[in-house]
Amino acid sequence: MKITYSANSSGATSADTNLNFGLIEWLLALGMALTWGSSFLLIDIIIRDAPNTFVPFGRSFFGMVALFFIPGSRAKIAREHRSRLFVLGFIWMAMPFFLFPLAEKTVASSIAGMMNGALPVVVAIITALWVRKAPSFQRIIAVVVGFIGIVLIAVPSINEGSSADLKGILYLALALLCYAVGLNIARPLQAIYSPASLMLRVVAISTLISSPLGIIAMRTTTFSPSLIGSTIILGALGSGIAFLLFGTLLKRTGPIRSMIPTYFTPIVGTFLGVLFNDEKVLLLSIVGMLIVIFGAWLTSRPEKSVN
Repeated sequence: MKITYSANSSGATSADTNLNFGLIEWLLALGMALTWGSSFLLIDIIIRDAPNTFVPFGRSFFGMVALFFIPGSRAKIAREHRSRLFVLGFIWMAMPFFLFPLAEKTVASSIAGMMNGALPVVVAIITALWVRKAPSFQRIIAVVVGFIGIVLIAVPSINEGSSADLKGILYLALALLCYAVGLNIARPLQAIYSPASLMLRVVAISTLISSPLGIIAMRTTTFSPSLIGSTIILGALGSGIAFLLFGTLLKRTGPIRSMIPTYFTPIVGTFLGVLFNDEKVLLLSIVGMLIVIFGAWLTSRPEKSVN
């Protein structure tokens, strides 16, 4: 049975948890996992030569440029939906784009990548609240498993004192919450507009919101080749093309299944952090990462019964 996603008068949507996840969806997920998984390392490279506030502006700007040249991205958006676009520009992009580099001042990129693996669990909780439907026992188990995994990732690193601290972990948790709320706000619009046209507007608004602090940050930024290259790649791919792929996947499968790529971003982020950044990952954190992925997998499974 195929469950459609429809918006009610309050802007809430019904959860479509039984949609198929086929070859096209897996290819979209692979592209997103690689780009988002590498974003943590790219952010770490950028903040070596630039203030934190440069990151949201730089990645939003180059994301906007990349999406501008996508066919159909400049299609018109109805006036009545523009206020929601400004909310999305702030919650879905500008705010988490600011929080991630802020967190990575005290959190290793590999740990940030592993924490991002908890996003499907956060999305499951927020979506259940958004549609005002109590989660099933299956979803509750998934949330509990995911929470245990997050604790195992964070606590050893906090105690060890060099890979993460509590403040950085909280910044990451708030960024994940922003993403979860943002995609539920975006879902009704995805049923009306193409992913390219919607994402171009959102990332353009994010550029506008983050530009004052970003321009000020440029005064103290060292524009090294590594910073310029990392900013362009992070923006064009991580904030442009990857969000376009995500918008497409969100439209095809709904919020819970669209989180499947984030199951694999911890693996990509951890691998790159250890390989290029000489970061240390504690064994218990790796166990936590695996548990989070398992919890996310449980979250993504179809419900046994759909009303």
